[in-house]
Amino acid sequence: MATQVGALSSSTSVDLASMRDYLFDVQGFFVIENAVDAGHVEELNSVLDSVPGDIAPGGWWGNVQRADSSEPSKGLELQNVVEAGEPFERLIDHPAWIDYMRRYCGEDDSYVNGLFIDECFAAIRRQGGYLRVHSGGYRKALRGAYRFEHGVFRCAQVNVLVALSDIESGDGGTLVIPGSHKANLPHPQADAHRTGTMDDMVGVVQPVLHRGDALVFCDALAHGAAMRSKTDGERRTVIYRYGPSWGATRSGYRYSDELLGRLTPARRSILQPIVPRVPPT
Repeated sequence: MATQVGALSSSTSVDLASMRDYLFDVQGFFVIENAVDAGHVEELNSVLDSVPGDIAPGGWWGNVQRADSSEPSKGLELQNVVEAGEPFERLIDHPAWIDYMRRYCGEDDSYVNGLFIDECFAAIRRQGGYLRVHSGGYRKALRGAYRFEHGVFRCAQVNVLVALSDIESGDGGTLVIPGSHKANLPHPQADAHRTGTMDDMVGVVQPVLHRGDALVFCDALAHGAAMRSKTDGERRTVIYRYGPSWGATRSGYRYSDELLGRLTPARRSILQPIVPRVPPT
């Protein structure tokens, strides 16, 4: 199943931005190879290595929460991970993808242009872990909807998944159904796979991701993750979900004053695009 689809490099003999726009529209995703450099990936992994091993589901590590209790198959999920340290702050407006986020969901040429990070988390998965199929264009939620109208993208949520480990066959890689963000019919096998893996669903592909690669995809794309069969090591990813500036975090997380206070103005404007307006004290 592992297929290097959606990947482009600087050697591709076309304009990369134009080709990625095309793939995003037709497939619903593309891969940016070597998006995050090796040193930065090492820093991100080092922070994750320092996470205490005894955090109970629902427990907190500073302003980061373990939030995988509803689906144990997910493995360890650390929500609000931008609060975990400076290496995660650097991902907010990372140059490898930030211009795509502005174009796809930043509502350019409108009175509410700008970005917001809806959700950010790290996922660590070991043997047997997987993520069930979800999303898809059929009866989609507007929160993750894909739109391209009047010559502009108007996507409500676009995800950037960064591989912090090599993710190949047997590693429990992300699975997608290309084009499903525009589906007007349910997948005939969807009901049978609601609580299990989507590995054998017709039309599924697994983009091969190496450390530092980033998978960019519309949240309306039907996606999940294969069951990890390897007995050693871990599948590590970090996911930042971007949306328009008027959005709000899906799970209700609020960024700490300490984080907001040390961010650059550009990064702060993404985490807090609308500054709270209160009367003077």
